[in-house]
Amino acid sequence: MSNLGGYQLLTTLAKKLGGPKNLVLLLMVGGAVIGTTTVEGGKFAVKKAKKFIDLHNQKKAKNITGSTESNTLYTISKCRKSNEGLVFAIGDQFRVLEFDGDAILIELIGNDNNPHFVAAELLREISDYK
Repeated sequence: MSNLGGYQLLTTLAKKLGGPKNLVLLLMVGGAVIGTTTVEGGKFAVKKAKKFIDLHNQKKAKNITGSTESNTLYTISKCRKSNEGLVFAIGDQFRVLEFDGDAILIELIGNDNNPHFVAAELLREISDYK
């Protein structure tokens, strides 16, 4: 067994290209072009993937977060204690941060231990939250 086939292929290519220097130059330029194209294509793909992920996360956040409600303050009109142990007093105010179905994440204004999950039904009963 010999490696004459590979050597013969290289010498034939070198002769067709005008010598071994031209063959090496062609291989270097070809490698640089292929390498640059691969790197730039990878950068482009990563940029597009990040943009897609960001758009997907924004859509997901819009579905969960009540963007118009995050600035609205609601006032408690009845004293009540939630199942989680959070005590609501008349006049307390809260802001809705997020909601998902019946679970609402609120910030109780003036409470250092925020945020709190509360049932939407409870908030509707004791406040002006609709």
